[in-house]
Amino acid sequence: MRFFKSLVSLLLLATGAVAAKKSTGDSFTRFHSKSLSSSPMKLNDASYKSLTATPRDYSVAILLTALDTRFGCALCREFQPEWELLGKSWAKGDKSGESRMLYGTLDFADGREIFMSLGLQTAPVLLLFQPTQGPHAVDAQEPLRFDFTSGAASAEKIHTWVSRHLPGRPHPAVKRPINWMRWVVSFTLIAGIGSALVTASRWLLPIIQNRNIWASISLISILLFTSGHMFNHIRKVPYVAGDGRGGVSYVAPGFQSQFGLETQIVAALYGVLSFCAISLALKVPRISDSKTQQVAVIAWGGVLFLIYSFLLSIFRIKNSGYPFSLPPFM
Repeated sequence: MRFFKSLVSLLLLATGAVAAKKSTGDSFTRFHSKSLSSSPMKLNDASYKSLTATPRDYSVAILLTALDTRFGCALCREFQPEWELLGKSWAKGDKSGESRMLYGTLDFADGREIFMSLGLQTAPVLLLFQPTQGPHAVDAQEPLRFDFTSGAASAEKIHTWVSRHLPGRPHPAVKRPINWMRWVVSFTLIAGIGSALVTASRWLLPIIQNRNIWASISLISILLFTSGHMFNHIRKVPYVAGDGRGGVSYVAPGFQSQFGLETQIVAALYGVLSFCAISLALKVPRISDSKTQQVAVIAWGGVLFLIYSFLLSIFRIKNSGYPFSLPPFM
């Protein structure tokens, strides 16, 4: 009699285990067939509970969202196309269900009970439920939650996050549809620019090949960058600042700071000094009249002396310990 009772108990246990295994297998097959025609699957309270019920031998990612305009969830509407792209790409790349992975969407309008049971106050919320049995089962029963604090994520970013938690399984890649309109616009724009350049080449080529223009551009660029133009862009320095006495300070003391106007002043001084040196070296020797040449030398030399004196005075503001100066800016 005891042997008969033990045998019946074992048979019931075996039958229950087979039934549970068959049930989980049937659940995945049913939902996977549905996802082939519509992925991510649109869920409601009942289908959410059925899809996430335990035991399960598959993974499922569910987006809890609020797409209706009355809820005012801009992030939900912004992320939805990326989520649908990921679901469709995964279903298309895994038609056999080898990855044992499903995607679903539960809108607040269709799943108020689930939102209330989870205590959700914001959306979207992305949950990843891991298998509780089978070769890919994990110990943790609580679903993993994706962090949306940095804003709407791309389909590729969600794919990376999901794949990281599915080791040893296929990870179908995200395949974006070809944007034909973008290609047509780009081709038309390139063709238009090319046609315009070819048509205007007889006027543009003399300008492009002009050595004086390139020399001017090079000189201006050198003056700007040697006077601290990149420093201003990197540090986001102010244009001018107050001197603490109701006035305006145009030059910042010290070598670790400067003002935007200071850069322009220094660049202008460098430009005048360069022009003086070029004139003395190239222009003045070509003057045929000796008296005119002498006047030009004195004039350009005087300008060079005055500008350099002013430049030294600015340098003394930057470095208060600098001992040298020239009149009249002592």
